[in-house]
Amino acid sequence: MALSFRQADILEIAKKEGKVTVEELAERFDVTVQTIRRDLAELADTGTLDRVHGGAVLPSGVTNIGYEHRRSLHEAAKERIARRCAAQIPDGCSVFLNIGTSTEAVARELLEHHNLLVVTNNMNVANILAVSPDCEIMVAGGLLRRSDGGLIGNLTTQMIEQFKFDFAVIGCSALDEDGDLLDFDIQEVSVSKTIIRQARKTFLVADCSKFSRTAPARIASLRDIDTFFTDATVPGRLAGHCRDWGTKIDLAI
Repeated sequence: MALSFRQADILEIAKKEGKVTVEELAERFDVTVQTIRRDLAELADTGTLDRVHGGAVLPSGVTNIGYEHRRSLHEAAKERIARRCAAQIPDGCSVFLNIGTSTEAVARELLEHHNLLVVTNNMNVANILAVSPDCEIMVAGGLLRRSDGGLIGNLTTQMIEQFKFDFAVIGCSALDEDGDLLDFDIQEVSVSKTIIRQARKTFLVADCSKFSRTAPARIASLRDIDTFFTDATVPGRLAGHCRDWGTKIDLAI
């Protein structure tokens, strides 16, 4: 089915923002909410969007959104989250930053820190921090995933096992209501599990779009996370888990 000009524009907005709402689209295009609902239903029929209450989101499944699209999604929220997270990391400590656009945002916020040892399996993080003369950088070797600059595989895991980090900062592709952190690449998941085991404290950085996404591979539980940095009120069941497990929620609003 060929998309109308308005539907093509709606899809582009969803790619940039991760989700769209009926009310906002109706106001933006100066049409009725019924018209927008029909547009979203037709886009859902093509598999390009998934309908949710009040709007639509990019479809989840077994394949992640492309890296360049992920970089452009929720940039302001990622910056706020990263600022809050970096504020909890003191000078003179060791930190692991894993793969993801949210951890890259944290790396940018660490540029003014002093006397850090940063270990990463993210080539983008290494390049961001390379301009800081006060940060020692170690890159975990392994198989380079060209799509996003991530390093994965057994060599990566073996190097990480040689360290005990003061802090680990990780991201995830999805976060379900059971409190499970989810991702798409099983090799990346294996690396993330090792990172969590080798850290004294683990921080999760994830914007609220992760609440409405799914992914097939389980990294860990929020019970394994010390502080969860996000940008919106955590849904009730998930918030309850955090209370029960002693996981602190830090809202970057």
